[in-house]
Amino acid sequence: MTAPKHKDETTQDHEPKTAPVADITPPQIAKEDRYFNRELSWLFFNTRVLEEASNPDVPLLERLRFLSISASNLDEFYMVRVAGLRTQELAGITDLSFDGLRPEAQLLKIRKRVKKVVKAQENTWNKLRKLLFKEGIQVKSTEELSPGETKALREIYESEIFPLLSPLAIDPAHPFPFISNLGFGMVLSLQRKNNPDPLYAIIPIPHHIPRFIHVKYDKKKKVDVYVSIEEAMKLASPDLFPDFTIRGTGLFRITRDSDIAVDEEAEDLVQHFEFLLKKRRRGRVIRLELNPEIRDDLRDVLIDGFECWHEDILDSSSFLGMASLSNLITKYRPQLLFEPFQARFPERIRDYDGDCFAAIAAKDILVHHPYEEFDVVIQFLEQAALDPDVVAIKQTLYRTSDDSPIVKALIEAAERGKTVTALVELKARFDEESNLRWARDLERSGAHVVYGFVDYKTHAKVSLVIRREETGLKTYTHLGTGNYHAQNAKVYTDLALFTADQTLGRDVGRLFNYVTSYSRPKNLEKLVIAPNDLRDELEALIDIEIANVKAGKVGAIWAKMNALVDTQVIDKLYEASQAGVQIDLVVRGICCLRPGIPGFSENIRVKSIVGRFLEHSRIACFGNGAALPNPKAKVYMSSADWMPRNLNRRIETLVPMESPTVHRQVMRQIMLANLNDDVNSWDLQSNGKYTRTLRPDGQNPFSAHKYFMENPSLSGRGKALNYNAPQELARRKRKPKKKPSSPPKDSPS
Repeated sequence: MTAPKHKDETTQDHEPKTAPVADITPPQIAKEDRYFNRELSWLFFNTRVLEEASNPDVPLLERLRFLSISASNLDEFYMVRVAGLRTQELAGITDLSFDGLRPEAQLLKIRKRVKKVVKAQENTWNKLRKLLFKEGIQVKSTEELSPGETKALREIYESEIFPLLSPLAIDPAHPFPFISNLGFGMVLSLQRKNNPDPLYAIIPIPHHIPRFIHVKYDKKKKVDVYVSIEEAMKLASPDLFPDFTIRGTGLFRITRDSDIAVDEEAEDLVQHFEFLLKKRRRGRVIRLELNPEIRDDLRDVLIDGFECWHEDILDSSSFLGMASLSNLITKYRPQLLFEPFQARFPERIRDYDGDCFAAIAAKDILVHHPYEEFDVVIQFLEQAALDPDVVAIKQTLYRTSDDSPIVKALIEAAERGKTVTALVELKARFDEESNLRWARDLERSGAHVVYGFVDYKTHAKVSLVIRREETGLKTYTHLGTGNYHAQNAKVYTDLALFTADQTLGRDVGRLFNYVTSYSRPKNLEKLVIAPNDLRDELEALIDIEIANVKAGKVGAIWAKMNALVDTQVIDKLYEASQAGVQIDLVVRGICCLRPGIPGFSENIRVKSIVGRFLEHSRIACFGNGAALPNPKAKVYMSSADWMPRNLNRRIETLVPMESPTVHRQVMRQIMLANLNDDVNSWDLQSNGKYTRTLRPDGQNPFSAHKYFMENPSLSGRGKALNYNAPQELARRKRKPKKKPSSPPKDSPS
């Protein structure tokens, strides 16, 4: 595999306040130097996503998708995280983050880092545009168009775009217009004939107008010619102002504060959310992106109109809104995309002629998405809806698709007279409106709809089916690490456990009673939930590993998650490292833990996997007195990341993997594959740098994603994996002789 030509490391903008980390002994490490900043850590995760857009081993249109994803991620980061810090700054809040920074200091570091990211995005787009041009996907400026192409563009503009545009003057009789979140448009300086006073105007570009106009397709040469909507506007804007001379134009794009603060004293949560959603549409502008060449007077018009502070202005690249670059991705260029992958349907259920209940009753089933189809979850609920012996279904809904087969199955069940209880989480960010719609549909069908707690989010992914059988009522349970979203399940790696374990079923029943009636569950037998006991259980499991080392046994922890932020858990991991517990963490995104500090965290190794699929499953394995992997290890899957919000303010689950087959699948295949991956992986260093994982000389590349796509089910028939921690540690510490090899054709969403 060829070495990537792009930068192979990313660095946290964290400036130690004491001596260099390598020279610090544990008692000297100040609290603020123990952790990386949360916001900067996220930005460096997004940089790793952006790096894949420059990876020559990734197909060209997939590289474009990576660039689009990095831009979309940054939009959401501003809408929520930057908006929150900006609110704190404006309110005069001076509370320190756990790494010792006030809101204004964090914002300063964020702006510095974002400026580099935006520059990198622009450079990446310029390179990709040239490569796309060679492949016949030609994005042209109006100056580059041939006369025939210019004529075609004008015809398309006049028939399909011009009727949709509304030029808006700005003067005392025409107030500054409202532009919605992520709104995009053109600002113009105009001069009327025989009148020296300038007039300013804005042309908002509606969201439903395509960002790229398909001007021509040359079938013989296999060439598609596109022009961006803003280029077309430059060409055609004089038609909108025939009585004026256009003195100057500029492009802008805004991002609004989209976070929602729920009033815990709201009398009606649904009405309260409807009000908040309307309010969010008019949230404060917290980012104003401008094209670099915009005139000062046009800049001032926008700043005044949007009531921005200069700190909210971002001189962006020459192409605003790179998230829309995904519009250029087409299925008609398969050679520029990842090879098609067909997920498998679980063989166990096929063995029982599609009878989910019979298959689950025989043995626990673990489904690994996206390598195994999400259709099995849909089939489970559809069978429950139609089965006359099923008397009740209880379901959590955090996120689901627009045309959700899950909701349809629940509606079918309710209409057939079954007792259906749906816990719809209104506080699922950016899915609030669709969840409100589903809640109304469910209520109309006769389902019992509840919204959980005002002060907690219900983030657990749980489905409980109660069936009347010869021996009495029997529960069939689905517990997952991901959402009930059929489309996300095609690109998110998640685990789904189907079980007829009646003890676990009773625990899940108690969980539903908790969120429907505030009946705090007592004496849970197997299931652990947040915010009640999950934090305590995690710390107790870590303490057991510490005690094992002190007793002369082996202490070992493997864990996989999306984010590691909670300082209390991080400190417990530091304590375990100092005791001699070997800790391997796979943290896809934010990681505030600083690994590899001699005498402090030298036994902790952290890696991040960024590849074709978005790593979303949460797993925790504890050696229980022996080196991992071993049959006696304690293995769990979870809906929770190790963050304060998950452990303190959300309803989450921690589920023990007790079936020997499932236990082996999770520990010896899924976790080992992630730890062994040297194709999609980045290692976090103690100084904050992420470097691509090194591969020992002569060793074949190993991609976890490729392994799961190529192997059959996870029932133990897949290729056996081995892991040697000492060799792995030595490999990671070895200095590279050359640039590490790049990831293969794999990418996240």
